[in-house]
Amino acid sequence: MKLTALRLTNFRQHVDSQFVFEAGLIGIIGPNGAGKTTVLEAIAWALYGQAAARGNRDSIRFVRAAPRASVRVELDFELGGHRYRVVRGLNSAEVYLDDGAEPIANSISAVSEMMQRRLGMTRTEFFHTYFTGQKELNVMSTMGAAERGRFLSRVLGYDRLRVAQDLVKGRKQAVSHELTGLRAGMPDHDSVIRTLDDTRQRLIKADQELESATSAHQVARVRLDELSPNWQQMQATRDRFQELAGELRVIDSERSAQLRDVERLTTELTHMTAAKVELQRVLSELSPLSSVPEEFSRFEALLREEGRRQTLTDTLRALREEVTQKEERLAVLTDSSEREEEAIELVERQRRELDDVAGQLEFNRTTWIRDRQDVETKRQALRDQYKELKKERDAFVERGEDALCPTCQRPLGDSFRALLDQLDLQMENVIEDGRYFKQRYEQLEHMPPDLVALQARREELKRAASEAEQRLTRLRSEVAEMSALSRELQTKRTRVVQLQTELDAIPVGYDAAQHARVREQAARLAPLNESATRLTTLLEREPAMLTEQSRARQECDRLEHAATAVREAQASMKFSEQDYVTLRAQQEAASETAQQAEVALARVRSDRANAERAVHVAEKAEGELRRTQARVDELVSERKLHEELDRAYSDLRTDLNYRLRPELSELASAFLSDLTDHRYSELELDDGYNIVVLDEGRPKPVISGGEEDLANLVLRLAISQMIAERSGQALSLLVLDEVFGSLDTVRRINVVGLLRRLQDRFEQVILITHVEEIGVREGLDRVFAVDFDQETGASVVTIGAPSFEPPEEFDLPAFAGAGADL
Repeated sequence: MKLTALRLTNFRQHVDSQFVFEAGLIGIIGPNGAGKTTVLEAIAWALYGQAAARGNRDSIRFVRAAPRASVRVELDFELGGHRYRVVRGLNSAEVYLDDGAEPIANSISAVSEMMQRRLGMTRTEFFHTYFTGQKELNVMSTMGAAERGRFLSRVLGYDRLRVAQDLVKGRKQAVSHELTGLRAGMPDHDSVIRTLDDTRQRLIKADQELESATSAHQVARVRLDELSPNWQQMQATRDRFQELAGELRVIDSERSAQLRDVERLTTELTHMTAAKVELQRVLSELSPLSSVPEEFSRFEALLREEGRRQTLTDTLRALREEVTQKEERLAVLTDSSEREEEAIELVERQRRELDDVAGQLEFNRTTWIRDRQDVETKRQALRDQYKELKKERDAFVERGEDALCPTCQRPLGDSFRALLDQLDLQMENVIEDGRYFKQRYEQLEHMPPDLVALQARREELKRAASEAEQRLTRLRSEVAEMSALSRELQTKRTRVVQLQTELDAIPVGYDAAQHARVREQAARLAPLNESATRLTTLLEREPAMLTEQSRARQECDRLEHAATAVREAQASMKFSEQDYVTLRAQQEAASETAQQAEVALARVRSDRANAERAVHVAEKAEGELRRTQARVDELVSERKLHEELDRAYSDLRTDLNYRLRPELSELASAFLSDLTDHRYSELELDDGYNIVVLDEGRPKPVISGGEEDLANLVLRLAISQMIAERSGQALSLLVLDEVFGSLDTVRRINVVGLLRRLQDRFEQVILITHVEEIGVREGLDRVFAVDFDQETGASVVTIGAPSFEPPEEFDLPAFAGAGADL
């Protein structure tokens, strides 16, 4: 793999940075926190997506960029004779092949998967192969022997054997658990066989009982079928006999009723003869009083007219009094219209004045409240800002100079004091602003005097307007009352004329004494009229009663003939109740025997069905036992297989670990010999994976810090080459991030020289460092200087020698865009 170009847009602190890579040694030099390591993060993010970036998607965008500003990384590289261009944003990704116009992959997941396939490495393998950081060089020195072995296995990909072995162990354990469960749940084989034999014997016995019960049921049904015709005929004869008896009872009942009607009619006809004599007497008494009803009606009419005269007289008197009162009220309300116009003009004038005062009051009050709320909001914001600054300063003071920068995650060191001064200055500014807004808030806490005066004037005008509106409402009510009163007075005057006309038209001449005499005669006439009416009505029914009496006698004769015919029919049937009782007893006995036989047959059939189901269940249990036993045998074989696999993986890992140390030692020794100008030509890993430097074939007991860094570096290079060779990729790219560590100037220059001499192995080497030394810089083929602009908060990339000089103090903004090692 060979990088050719990289462009970053709003990625971390790189607003718009470009890198053009060539073969050879390439240096990316700049102070800590300037954004050097961010370049490596951008390369990994372009290839593998969000999984290769620190933090989340929101933290990738440049902090001072607009919320929807575009985040974009474009990476060009060569691999396997092809040129690739990867373009990735927060929500999109594309891959272009050999300068093609159309992407060969155009989604975030598709691009990540394609890059992993083309590189032949996972994200972890890619970093272990091409990237080496200072933190990774001495990582093995802090581990125990077992941890160092696991670390090398993980870096070289051997941990996949352990993962596979864990899967085998997990499956073996699952098989064992399933096998234990199956064996615990398996029934006893002999018990299952015995149960099956018992159920089959029970089924044979049930078949025999079923045959016997079926035969008994058939015999009972034959006997019942023999008796059924005679019994049905006997029931029909008895039913007909009882039906005739019922008809005879009905006929006797109807004949008795007709006889009672004949006796009643005969009695009533006797009473009618006496009624004729009484009617003659009553009619003789009524003849002198024939003119009384007409005279009584005339006096009743005169009485009603006299009552109406009195009512109209009282109504007319009351109506005239009401007309007089309304005429007096109308005279009082005559000038209400003129006073209404004056009241309307006054109300409109007071309303206009009230609206002017209320508008001015609302405007002044809104201005005062807005100013007070604005001051209160700013004052609270300053309080919150002060609490946050104090909390942040206390946290830094507690951790001291070892506190980490909140952005680059590196110790502050000499910049600690500058950071505290910056925080103190910000806290003093916040306190000063708070005093000002506190005074301003106290000034605005109470309502201004001009606003109080306006409010009092508004209340005074509201009271005056309310009184004027009440007076106007009263006058309007009087005007409306005057109009309604005029209409009502005209109506009542017309009514007075109408009542007087009606009163004049009522007739006169009513005599109360004569009316009383006629009423007395009419009272004596009423009982005689009632008696005559009753007797006349009774005599009118005489012809109908004679006809009804004749019909009743004829009906009695007919019913007597019908009763005689029914008795003759009963006598001809020759029905015997004793024969009926005997036949019923035989029928009931045969029916009960057949029912008992049917119940017995149903019970036997149920027993046979239960026996058949029991056989089915026993056979199913026997089959389930066979299947479970087969599954147990299968699981036993599978457990043996996984036990063998577990042992095989253990042996394979042991063999690989045995061969791993000599191979790594050989690769690392070649790098060490080149790096130390053949002073040290051999390095090996002991049984505890400790690095042992050999001097003339003998282990060197003590090595310096620089020599230890060199040993760690060559071991890391050996690991990278081994991973690349095993993944089928040439180790053409090597990225070293801050690997100089404790190396002195000579060792640093030697490292650069070594890398130049190893260009046949590493075609392209990118060296990232904050070390500014002429010897180091002159040994590089191309240098990118990365600096940090405190005003814009962004990284600045230039080509050529860097102009970096560490400042004595850093203020707080200097840490805003700082990067961190991957």
